Amino acid sequence: MQRKPPRRTRERILELSLRLLNDFGEPNVNTTIIAQEMNISPGNLYYHFKNKDDIVNCIFQQFEREIDKLLAVPPDRRPNVEDAWLFLHLLFELIWKYRFFYRDLNNLLINSRTLEMRFKTLLGQKVKMARWLCEGLAANAELKASRAEIAALATNMVVVATYWLSYQHVMNARRFSEPEFVGQAVAQGCYQVMALTAPYLTGDARALFEKLAAEYRDAAA
Repeated sequence: MQRKPPRRTRERILELSLRLLNDFGEPNVNTTIIAQEMNISPGNLYYHFKNKDDIVNCIFQQFEREIDKLLAVPPDRRPNVEDAWLFLHLLFELIWKYRFFYRDLNNLLINSRTLEMRFKTLLGQKVKMARWLCEGLAANAELKASRAEIAALATNMVVVATYWLSYQHVMNARRFSEPEFVGQAVAQGCYQVMALTAPYLTGDARALFEKLAAEYRDAAA
């Protein structure tokens, strides 16, 4: 069998840094801790990254590349309720993978104008996707809402999705890093966001929502 080439030090630093930032929070991680965990000298670390902000920005670039694919609005089809659930599930899995950005969001944005502008753009993309989902359901007569209601609904969906992990961290701080907690947090987040659409869903779409909601509530229990 052909052996895989060893990962470069830069890639290993980013992978380890993401784990440390997720586990301990951005304010509690510095380059000294990262170098110690990597078992390399600070000089070796600084050869690859100028400082912690450089590491955080590179991780955010990884996050952007992954989420941009998810937020690309398909030009040739209308979504249905199952599409909305799938999108939310994939979104929350990605949010969890890079959860320190969401849990430590205010601190990160205060200290970085670059991250502030890029995250603002990202939120705009999320609202656009949420509106596409809602407008598609409305076009299929599966959701009954005015344009103003759809605009507000899309914004509210993004607000809940963006701050869901912060809420979970407050409510479950001691369990937040437990592996078994991940599935519950993702499932409950999907349900809480999708539940915002429930009053507007009609007919078969509402019935499908109730079926999927029950499955997600069971997974979050």
